[in-house]
Amino acid sequence: MTKTAKSLAKIIIHDTKKESGAAAAAKGAKLIRDAIRARGYANIIVATGASQFEMIEALITQKNIDWTRVTAFHLDEYVGVPISHPASFRKYLWERFVSRLPLPLAAFHYISGEDDAASECRRVGSIIKKHPIDVCFAGIGENGHLAFNDPPADFKTTAPYLVVSLDEACRKQQMGEGWFKTLKQVPAQAISMSIQQIMKSSAIICTVPDKRKAQAVKDCLTGALTPMHPSSILQEHTATWCYLDKEAASLL
Repeated sequence: MTKTAKSLAKIIIHDTKKESGAAAAAKGAKLIRDAIRARGYANIIVATGASQFEMIEALITQKNIDWTRVTAFHLDEYVGVPISHPASFRKYLWERFVSRLPLPLAAFHYISGEDDAASECRRVGSIIKKHPIDVCFAGIGENGHLAFNDPPADFKTTAPYLVVSLDEACRKQQMGEGWFKTLKQVPAQAISMSIQQIMKSSAIICTVPDKRKAQAVKDCLTGALTPMHPSSILQEHTATWCYLDKEAASLL
C-alpha cells in the first residue's frame, strides 16, 4: 500500500524486506532508464549496509538498462579502513554491485578514506559537481542518519562531501550488523556525502527494512523536520520514495 505522510515523501509498505527491496529496485531502474532515454546517460548514487542487500540484489537483475551509460557514486566510507577490510564500503560495492552487473558501468567513483580525508572530499566532490544525480539510492540509520550524517546533522553545508564524526548509536549499529567485532574497532570518523548534495538528486529511492529501524522511520518520515532526525530532510524532497517492510513500518 502507499501512504502519503504530511511530508512530500511517498511511503510504500510491503510485507517482507525482499518484496520491498525488489519494488525499490524496480522503481529505481525505471528512473535510470528514463534518464538514459531523455539524455543518453544517467548518474546515480548507491548506498551500502545491510538495509540495501535485497534492493541491490534486485537492481543488478533489472532488464534493459544500458549500464555503460551509467556513472555511479557512493555515499560514504570509513576513515582509515582499507579496501581489504570486511567493512569497507568500496569492497561491498564492488562485490555486491559493480562486479555483478551484466555490463560495465561508464564509471564508479569510489571514496577512499585511507589517506588524507579532506583531500579526498575535495577530489570526489569536484567530480560529482559535474554529474547531476538522477537517482540516489539511500537508507535510514537506526539513529535516523542519512548517509553518515549523524544527529545533529549539518543541513547547511554545501560541499558535496565532508568528514564527519560517528556517534555511538551509529557505531553500535555497524557492530550489530556484523561489520566489526567490537565497538572499539568501529572508526570514529567517516567521509560522507552531505545532506545538501543528497537533496540535489532528482529522485531518491530510500529502502528501510527491519524492526530495529521502526522508531527512526517514525521520527524521520512523520515527525518534525530537525537535524536531530537527519533523514527527516527527505520530507522536503519532491521525488522521494521510501520503501519499507512491515517491521520497519510497524510504528507508523
